[in-house]
Amino acid sequence: MAKSKFEYVKHFETEDRCLPNCWIVIRIDGKAFHRFTDVHHYMKPNDDRGLSLMTKAAQCVLEEFKDVVMAYGQSDEYSFIFKKNTKMFNRRASKLMTNLVSQFSSSFVFYWPRFFNKQPLQYPPVFDGRVVLYPSDKNLKDYLSWRQADCHINNLYNTCFWKLVQEKGLSPAQSQERLKGTLSSDKNELLFSDFGLNYNSLPELYRKGSVLIRMKETDAEQRGDRELHNGMRTSSVSFESPSDPSSKLPRIATLHSDIIGEKFWREHPEILDG
Repeated sequence: MAKSKFEYVKHFETEDRCLPNCWIVIRIDGKAFHRFTDVHHYMKPNDDRGLSLMTKAAQCVLEEFKDVVMAYGQSDEYSFIFKKNTKMFNRRASKLMTNLVSQFSSSFVFYWPRFFNKQPLQYPPVFDGRVVLYPSDKNLKDYLSWRQADCHINNLYNTCFWKLVQEKGLSPAQSQERLKGTLSSDKNELLFSDFGLNYNSLPELYRKGSVLIRMKETDAEQRGDRELHNGMRTSSVSFESPSDPSSKLPRIATLHSDIIGEKFWREHPEILDG
């Protein structure tokens, strides 16, 4: 690029390079999605179409950003974990975040017709993003545990809330008042005594969210064959191949697993080992 006397303005740009040897986490979140879901007639408390579309957009991010080793999503949010030693965009927070949010948002809009069929978009969805650095593996695991705990707490509340509205005829305000001050045990008892519903029988997708990891072709096939042999092949594990059929990239596995305990991390040590 030719130099000019105006080039001095570059010095006004601030340095936003992420610290080295830290996990980079980018969390995207839907802006005003309560209104968005109402306008687009989402099923309450959980809409499989919307959750599947969020996961599809996240898979597109993993295909594009090779240094993302894992993603976790629930409701209208997704967290993406970059390799601890990633050099992508020279670790510039603004470049990482804006490119990732743009990829996710455009993928969400692009694949909308696949999941919502003839339901047209009434207006463009908006996602915000933030960059957070975690210096230790424990910090990262605690962050992911926090998000999964949030998934459980919100889903338990929303399940009770919409059961009261849809099946008991309470207004939203009455339902909110009925649940004020209740503990998890109270909500579980409400579901069982009033609706005959065992909360633990709900799909793991709703209770635990979605975990996206990369799996080598052979690992994915062996895992699928093993589960099929054991009669365990369920919707809790699915695989997404890269868009380019000639690509040698690992397939992306979508799990609905407990990531708070140590079992998940023992089974997938490659996430932290890089």
